[in-house]
Amino acid sequence: MNEVLLRSLTPNVLAILVRRGADFAAAEDAVQDALVEAVRVWPADPPRDPKGWLVTVAWRRFLDTTRADAARRRREDLVDEEPAPGPAPAVDDTLQLYFLCAHPSLTPSSAVALTLRAVGGLTTRQIAQAYLVPEATMAQRISRAKRTVSGVRFDQPGDVATVLRVLYLVFNEGYSGDVDLAAEAIRLTRRLAAAIDHPEVAGLLALMLLHHARRAARTAPDGSLVPLAEQDRGRWDTTLIAEGVEILQAALARDRLGEFQAQAAIAALHADAPTAEETDWVQIVEWYDELARLTDSPVVRLNRAVAVGEADGPRAGLAALAALDASLPRYAAVAAYLHERDGDLATAARLYAEAAQKAPNLTERDHLTRQAARLNTHRHR
Repeated sequence: MNEVLLRSLTPNVLAILVRRGADFAAAEDAVQDALVEAVRVWPADPPRDPKGWLVTVAWRRFLDTTRADAARRRREDLVDEEPAPGPAPAVDDTLQLYFLCAHPSLTPSSAVALTLRAVGGLTTRQIAQAYLVPEATMAQRISRAKRTVSGVRFDQPGDVATVLRVLYLVFNEGYSGDVDLAAEAIRLTRRLAAAIDHPEVAGLLALMLLHHARRAARTAPDGSLVPLAEQDRGRWDTTLIAEGVEILQAALARDRLGEFQAQAAIAALHADAPTAEETDWVQIVEWYDELARLTDSPVVRLNRAVAVGEADGPRAGLAALAALDASLPRYAAVAAYLHERDGDLATAARLYAEAAQKAPNLTERDHLTRQAARLNTHRHR
């Protein structure tokens, strides 16, 4: 059974059913039934037109369910009779599914889960394992999301920015369970880039590729975090870097700058430096200035303070940091790093310990705790 083929066909089949008049929730249930049937039938009797086969079976399942449900019998007026057999239409409606799954009425977590299910073709179990929650919890989340978007008209223009944020959320989840969400986000973004000519879609794809290229060097054999400056750059994936830079350059040439293109430009400058010491921090600060102009994000300004500290010295970085809210996530970690660079090891050790208590995950907490211990040991020698 070709699972990759099934996953690639799922969004198109679902979109075709919705186009024919099925509401999203009922259509998604029918497609899942068709996929189960495909797993049972195809190994012994593979179809000549897999997409057409799935459309036919899913549409029959939808009609059977609709007609059997007396409470929803009025919906039959909206449903045409079963189409004549033949090849499935070549139109790719996947793009509409991206917009539907990123509907503004959904919470970010629900939008991510629905995108992985409807567009990514993952099972509820796979999504639950990836997010380390019980399958029943994820099933409820997906079910609520499906009900929310079931009444949404399928012919409305979608918000590309919202779709990109959902895909970026998927990418940042990284890896857990048996589903590599970073790789899945790249796969989905590649499909989106093939379906829509938009520089910010290209910018997000470039950003993902450039970040993903450093993945193997981010952790030590014991699982501990390796900061960017200390990573073995020989372990970076130069093929992904080259692809990401090429995609970014083509997007920037269109002169429609967006936040993902700016983020990708920063990642490209890091990737281009043979060593940490050769990083072009002045250009990185300039790109953070563009990014701050585009987003007005305090997190961007926090990262900019680090770049200023590298380009103009730690005291300049601390001055940039002083203008920000100390309650920002990772503020204490940035302050600790800059104070250490400035030679104030006592303050840096205290701030590293404080940052460790606020760390969002165990890996980061352990890293910050080790930084505090390292400085305390050095001070008391």
